[in-house]
Amino acid sequence: MLAGMVDLNTTSVEKMRSGMEAGLGAFPLPDDVSAQVESGWPVPVEWISTPDCDDSRVLLYLHGGGYAVGSINTHRELVSRLARACGCRALLIDYRLGPEHRFPAAVDDALACYSQLLDQAIAPGHIAIAGDSAGGGLTLATLLAAREAGLPMPAAAVGLSAWTDLSVSGDSITSRQEADPMLTGDQLRQFATWYLGEDGDPRDPLASPLFASLEGLPPLLLQVGSEEVLLDDTLRLADNARAAGVEVCVEQWDEMFHVWQALAAMLDEGQKAIDRIGEFLREKMG
Repeated sequence: MLAGMVDLNTTSVEKMRSGMEAGLGAFPLPDDVSAQVESGWPVPVEWISTPDCDDSRVLLYLHGGGYAVGSINTHRELVSRLARACGCRALLIDYRLGPEHRFPAAVDDALACYSQLLDQAIAPGHIAIAGDSAGGGLTLATLLAAREAGLPMPAAAVGLSAWTDLSVSGDSITSRQEADPMLTGDQLRQFATWYLGEDGDPRDPLASPLFASLEGLPPLLLQVGSEEVLLDDTLRLADNARAAGVEVCVEQWDEMFHVWQALAAMLDEGQKAIDRIGEFLREKMG
């Protein structure tokens, strides 16, 4: 959800989707990156790989977009950079979106894809899950759903400007409002309504992992910009995770905005943040 690429002032989900497709979807892939569609999955998926990637290790990536916009196409270039930095294949999925598909459709789809990776005999210690914005919240929700299903945890997880609180209650929603050019509290509430419906519970732990019991989760890397309205979504989640005994690394990037990593093609800080994710996941995935 980036200014100039997505019109967040519209209340039309169709216009938001087309704007994001035209903006982020326009970033080309390098010639040495392979993007391979594969059938037989619960939802559309695409494998992203680079020439030197280790096929035995997989990054499951969950795109952002407020649970209502975004796609494989909008996030392919970002995920190609992550795959290169991590030295592994990436599985980018098109989970179902609201308002057509309400909560917990996105969680069900992400969990089903994680389960299928395990069914393919990929060791859980060779899998990581990552996502940006809503995809960051969905990453945490997927871990929680996997834990409740009795599935083994992946090696690690990464949240990029993760949206962890659909009740939109963090202090930074107002304190960073003038500094964040990307999002407002009203926009977040609109996304939450599209995903949850008018009567949905924004404090449901699988919608808002901030309110979940986080015991047993794998090591987490959480990146967030100092200027974004979702700053407190990361900081509060990290505090809760540490209290639950989870290994957490929080990186607060000065003067950065919401999901700045998606502009790595134009922004040095974006690529530096991606390189840091690569270092973290290479260590955790072995």
